[in-house]
Amino acid sequence: MGELTLAAAFMIGLLGSTHCIGMCGGIVGALTMGLPETTRQSQLKLLPYLLTYNTGRLLSYSLAGLIVGLLSSTAGKLFQIGAFPIGGIVGGVFMVALGIYIGGWLQTMKPLEKLGGYLWRIIEPVGRRFMPVKSPVQALGMGFFWGWLPCGLVYSTLALAATSGDAVKSAMLMLAFGVGTLPMLLAMGGFAEKLQRFTRHKWTRYVAGIVLIAFGVMILSKALSGGHMGGHDHGMHGGMNHDLQTMQQEMPAQH
Repeated sequence: MGELTLAAAFMIGLLGSTHCIGMCGGIVGALTMGLPETTRQSQLKLLPYLLTYNTGRLLSYSLAGLIVGLLSSTAGKLFQIGAFPIGGIVGGVFMVALGIYIGGWLQTMKPLEKLGGYLWRIIEPVGRRFMPVKSPVQALGMGFFWGWLPCGLVYSTLALAATSGDAVKSAMLMLAFGVGTLPMLLAMGGFAEKLQRFTRHKWTRYVAGIVLIAFGVMILSKALSGGHMGGHDHGMHGGMNHDLQTMQQEMPAQH
């Protein structure tokens, strides 16, 4: 299940990367504005700035996952009512909504991005202090703060991360998501155009949306069954085996 979740997070980032281009493309353009003309015209000289910017962005995603995982693990009782883990239900609903969004059927993430805009008003002035970027260190700082842009893809993956109940696993899941966004944001020239055409093709989006919806339904099914998925049966069989072993040990004593 853990590997499947990481793979799903990676695919969310990869297939949602056209959304990232729309939101982050302008930022990457602003990233290069303060650089010398010779640096902007050389892909090799520009690469360190793109790498450090995206490293900062991935660090922000990982930190957000760490915080969400820490909260869900330390306050686990708040995410459960009776036999139903609320974290799993919320994560499943978000995943279904994200599948609908990536499939292009409904703009289900727009209200969430609007809410995230209030937090962004606080963070954005801090991020602007790193502009204009004149060094890779500044690019790293810019990437870290601009990684908190209000984005439905990020929020949905965070909701999925919350279901892990473990801070490190949540951080790794968000890192996998960030890695999935890298090909589009780092791609240059003809390869970028081909990758963008692939991710924007309606059938690519349809398949991705259906897969994410199915994954969300699976998470919901697990949550609504009490989150056991075989764990209860294992415990029952373990208890029966223990009772049989106890009986076998006591039988010679009775003779």
